[in-house]
Amino acid sequence: MRFDVVTLFPELFAPFLETGVTRRAYESKQVDVRLWNPRDFSEGNYRRVDDRPFGGGPGMVMMAEPLARCVDAIRADRQGMAPVVLFSPVGARLDHAQVEAWSAGQGGILLCGRYEGLDQRFIDRYVDVELSLGDFVLSGGEVAAMALLDSVARLQPGVLGDEDSHQFDSFNPALDGLLDCPHYTRPEEWQGAKAPAELLSGHHAQIERWRRERRLEVTARQRPDLIEAARAQGRLTKADEAFLAGLR
Repeated sequence: MRFDVVTLFPELFAPFLETGVTRRAYESKQVDVRLWNPRDFSEGNYRRVDDRPFGGGPGMVMMAEPLARCVDAIRADRQGMAPVVLFSPVGARLDHAQVEAWSAGQGGILLCGRYEGLDQRFIDRYVDVELSLGDFVLSGGEVAAMALLDSVARLQPGVLGDEDSHQFDSFNPALDGLLDCPHYTRPEEWQGAKAPAELLSGHHAQIERWRRERRLEVTARQRPDLIEAARAQGRLTKADEAFLAGLR
């Protein structure tokens, strides 16, 4: 798959693409990331890409024409259409289901906005999807683009050291959409705190039950909406419901 990133700061992506386990996906081109700077498609000596907003107000607005030229050039280079994604506070919140869909697709064009935003006429004509990481504002879309790229890259075959690793992530359908359980490693006792006896028992059924109950417990405490979603989808067993009743 191929992702074309439109950003005024392509230098931000170099360490991201070369560091950590997900670099395997970028090096192998399983996730082919190409960077495009809209300044390269602007006119004049100053290569302006922004101007003051009509109607007054603080900040600057990214101009439609340089962005349009940039996206048109990407489409020509790709030799076909691809969904254009804008990272924006007004977008739908990115979740695991969307990440899985992107990880199985052909990629897209990721727009990293800056300043007060983009000229709405460009958004209306070019943008297919608007995404948000949550109810807060970033200085630009680069961090959001990296979040999507990272979450997609780690789902590609061979990227993680253990092929089953991502199956046990929070929100994964393999965990019925619950949050993940706590984890422990050596030493068995650290600063007076011992690792749970169940995890040291060697009894696989007991270990799995302990993990299931901890997932239920942390999800009920932190994200009760996920419990209700799992219940509505029929993912909770009678044992799960009994455990949750005991928590209440």
